[in-house]
Order: sequence, then C-alpha cells, then structure tokens
Amino acid sequence: MNVFRFRGAARVAGTAALVVAMAGCAAYGPGGLGPGSTVDQAIASMGQPTGRYPLAGGGQRLEFARGPMGFHTYMLDFDANGALLRSEQVLTEGNFLELQIGMSRDEVLRRIGHPSEVSYLSRQQHQLWSYRYETPFCIWYQVSIDASGKVAELGNNVDPRCERNDRGFGWMGR
Repeated sequence: MNVFRFRGAARVAGTAALVVAMAGCAAYGPGGLGPGSTVDQAIASMGQPTGRYPLAGGGQRLEFARGPMGFHTYMLDFDANGALLRSEQVLTEGNFLELQIGMSRDEVLRRIGHPSEVSYLSRQQHQLWSYRYETPFCIWYQVSIDASGKVAELGNNVDPRCERNDRGFGWMGR
C-alpha cells in the first residue's frame, strides 16, 4: 500500500468536506446584497451581527466581524425603513486615521467595530483594543481607552504573531 497516496486522498477528502460544510455557513462579505436589501436579508446571508449601532434619521448600522484573526469587519448601513444604503469593509488605514484622541469608545465601535483582542494596561488603567487588518507588514492597529471611556492613545504596533520570528520559530525555521 502506498502511504503517500492514501495521505493525499485523505487530504483531498478532508478539504472537500470542509468546502461542503462551509457552503452551509453565512456569507463572508456582503457582495450578494445590493442597495435596498433588507436587514432580514443581510442577517440571513451573513449571520447574526456582532454589533448594532443607531444612525441619524432612525437608521442602523450592523457590524459583521469576520475571520478567525479579525482581518475584516463589514459595516452595513440601513435607513429607517430597513433598506440597505451602503456597505464597507472598515478595517483600513484610512478609517484608522479618522479616529481621534478624546473620541468616545462608542464612536470607535460605530466606526470600526469590535477589536480582535482586548487587554488591560493596569498601570495606566486603560483597555487596549487591538485590530488586525490587511497590510504587507506584521502590525496591528491599537486604540487605548481610558477609565472615562475616551480614546487616550492611537497607533500601530507589532502584531504578537510576528514575535515567533524573533524567537527563531517563524517562517525561517531556525
């Protein structure tokens, strides 16, 4: 019996099973939802939102965080009648640059959604929100929220996933 052939066949069968299982899951992005789609259609397509935020005029913004590492978050804006106005992938450098010191935590959530990770800086008594996003560099964007719920600091930092390379266990296999 050729062990290598069996392993290859098992890998193909496992991949096929994964593809079939994922076909029954929610859509990753809002690509199939056009202007005028309803909130119910968005939820049926994308699954339950990870956040809901009121918009001026009685509309609402639904947040759909995606990916196991949180590289994408889609915001879908609906008017007061529940019709889709627009959708946007919000984890971008342009959106990060619009954040300001002193902005409320709720405004940060409404603009870029929930972070990939939250940690606590005990000395400063701040929450540190970390956002992964698509970039050719191994960085993430961080927002420091003070005890009053306001943004205290903003900026990029090295993503801890990259620290493995510094210890010799990364892609170079040292």
